[in-house]
Amino acid sequence: MTRAEHAIMRTILSIPGGKVASYGQVAAAAGYPRHHRQVARFLRKYGDHVPWQRVVGAGGLLKTSDDEAMHQRLLLEREGIRFNGDRVNLALYECSFE
Repeated sequence: MTRAEHAIMRTILSIPGGKVASYGQVAAAAGYPRHHRQVARFLRKYGDHVPWQRVVGAGGLLKTSDDEAMHQRLLLEREGIRFNGDRVNLALYECSFE
């Protein structure tokens, strides 16, 4: 695993249950701003090792395929996250990285 992948993993693991972060937020918090696509590649490769469901698209949209999006939504709802239509309410559930 590369240094960037380790940083992305640590960042995703730091998102608490009941919170979400966008791909861009994860990339920036990991020290790789504007590398949101690298976060997506990381999740395709190592998603089974992190709480992948807590990473969403900009604006709170679920960016996975239809079946995976239904699964992702179910996992997030189990964590107490509620949706406004097809979006996570980021005002309530967005993770703040320090």
